[in-house]
Amino acid sequence: MSRPRRRERIAFQGERGAFSEEAIGRLLDPGVDVLPCQRFEDVFHHLKENKVDGAVIPIENTLAGSVYENYDHLQKFELPIVAETKVRIVHNLIAAPGVRYSKIRRVFSHPVALDQCRHFFARNPHIEKVTFYDTAGSVKMIMEQRPPDAAAIASTVAAYTYGGHILRRSIEDDRQNFTRFFLLRTPAYASRMPRRKGRGIQWKTSLVFTTRNIPGALFRCLASFALRDINLTKIESRPLRGKPWEYLFYLDFLGHIEELNVRNALGHLAEIADMTRVLGCYPRGD
Repeated sequence: MSRPRRRERIAFQGERGAFSEEAIGRLLDPGVDVLPCQRFEDVFHHLKENKVDGAVIPIENTLAGSVYENYDHLQKFELPIVAETKVRIVHNLIAAPGVRYSKIRRVFSHPVALDQCRHFFARNPHIEKVTFYDTAGSVKMIMEQRPPDAAAIASTVAAYTYGGHILRRSIEDDRQNFTRFFLLRTPAYASRMPRRKGRGIQWKTSLVFTTRNIPGALFRCLASFALRDINLTKIESRPLRGKPWEYLFYLDFLGHIEELNVRNALGHLAEIADMTRVLGCYPRGD
């Protein structure tokens, strides 16, 4: 008799019920085990040390912008991106059962979530914003402590996970609120994945490069892609540690690294840039 297959274990930052856990559900088959971590750095360490099979991290939000810490971790830990997805962020006001909306005087949540609900707080100036390390973690805390005057802002999944009561649904300022997530694997795992499969799949590639701080250097790097009609979907700069006022440039573009025009663009870039590294080549998320 064959042994049952071991379930994958995926790390993410936050408590159970966080938006990152929702992203895991979109990226992977049902039934994977999850490992909540307090810090993003812990997530990367667990995967780097083969304590988990994969990791899911947020990389940018349509309102709050990029998660800069994770760009730095992608460069440091060298864990390849193998997939991406986008999750619609819906913020709910959640309290312990029995706590009435009229009694709420404090609301706990992650500072980004609080900032994305400015209109709610403007309409309720008597309610104090209290920062907390995690959206789902704030629900977990109020369900454990049961403060009679406090609520949390988090996802519907977080409310169900901890038994909280949703007092107000979808209190975020902007309904076009999405977060993009990456699925990371170990280099050994990524090397075993099929290079290209399925028709109609649009591929995306992420890379990082550095260039000398001279006139026209960045222009010439980007021209490597423009000359070959490759569509850049994102560019991000981060400080290059140890070299003040010099930068790492992160690029996302549409195309697969095995396509001829992409190979030529990357070869051209390598001739101009001081350093280039592909962070991942993966199907474009929905």
